[in-house]
Amino acid sequence: MAAVLEGYRVVELGVWVAGPSAAAILADWGADVVKVEPPAGDPMRRMFQVIVGHGQPESPPFDLDNRGKRGLVLDLTTDAGREVMERLLATADVFVTNLRPEAVTRLGLGHAEVLARHPRLVYASLTGYGLDGSDAGRPGYDVGGFWARTGVAATLAPQDQAPPMIRGGFGDHITGITTLAGVLGALLERERTGRGQLVETSLLRTGIYCLGWDLGIQARYGRLAPPVPRTREINPLVNCYRTADGHWLWLLGVEADRHFPKLARALGREDLLDDERFATARGRRKNAEVVIAELDAAFARLTRDEAVAALDREDMWWAPVQQPADVLEDPQAIAAGAFVDVPAGPVAPAHRAVATPISFPGADLPPPRPAPALGEHGDDVLAELGYDARERAELRRAGVLGRSEGGEGAEASR
Repeated sequence: MAAVLEGYRVVELGVWVAGPSAAAILADWGADVVKVEPPAGDPMRRMFQVIVGHGQPESPPFDLDNRGKRGLVLDLTTDAGREVMERLLATADVFVTNLRPEAVTRLGLGHAEVLARHPRLVYASLTGYGLDGSDAGRPGYDVGGFWARTGVAATLAPQDQAPPMIRGGFGDHITGITTLAGVLGALLERERTGRGQLVETSLLRTGIYCLGWDLGIQARYGRLAPPVPRTREINPLVNCYRTADGHWLWLLGVEADRHFPKLARALGREDLLDDERFATARGRRKNAEVVIAELDAAFARLTRDEAVAALDREDMWWAPVQQPADVLEDPQAIAAGAFVDVPAGPVAPAHRAVATPISFPGADLPPPRPAPALGEHGDDVLAELGYDARERAELRRAGVLGRSEGGEGAEASR
């Protein structure tokens, strides 16, 4: 079998995470992805310097969201740069951008005008807050658009406590996968009609969908149960408990009445089954603090291995609460194909990385390839577009393919 997306070309005009992550999955699946960057480069290349202020030159997050792509620098503030971009888009199947609407419009790359010139193109737009509305141009990032404004952060802490911070790239990656699904749907539609179209999503809309259960309850009933500490969780059988040797296990007893007898037997606490306060799921919810205190005490008498053996013996469902270091060594994650080995490249040494979260058994996907250096493949891409050596040299002299100091193109793209 050929690679899933062999023969498709994707042009990415993206910075930071959400747009590049969608294009990176397309590259993993065999598409030819050309990453177009301003002369100063995607700021994600300098993540540690930009975000935390130290000079670490490598950026593992950048490597994850940009591996397998070809790098091209274009100063899109120049006529010559925009002309190169036009030639490139004429060869593309998909255009992915997560620049703000006014930035792409200023560069002459708004969706309406691009689709008018290239009607077979699938144009994928990721923004913080959408293309319409008074806040369409507001900076978002996933902290703002996906986490804070959607209600996700507020639902994770009691109302008298500060909401927790999101882990880096979390909402961006979910939005990137959402974009990927839209792109594939539009490509299927193009197979039938021959026409491309706009695929549009945002951090805001994706985050709202992820919180859909809570928002649906709020919309239907006008109220929502507030978040509570784990000591008052409404279903004590879907909660985390700490063993004697300091490990946390998360119980998965969603069907509470079915699972409670199994848990009681596993912990040697059959006496709990005789307590009328705990006889039903409703009773356990009403007396959650008491039940959880009893379960805390029972787990605290067992080591992790003892607790796991007892839970498995009674077919009581659970999952380990792992640290990232544990996940990297988890034999089940390894067997499931969660990691790949990426060879050394111009911006990073050989390294182990997180894999695309979907497999195609039997497909001949390309081996993992490193992220490109800034503008690494400019000559190759321009030659494919018909620029001869003299023309390429002239573009370089004019600064269209990047200036030593950069800056102008980077600012225009933000």
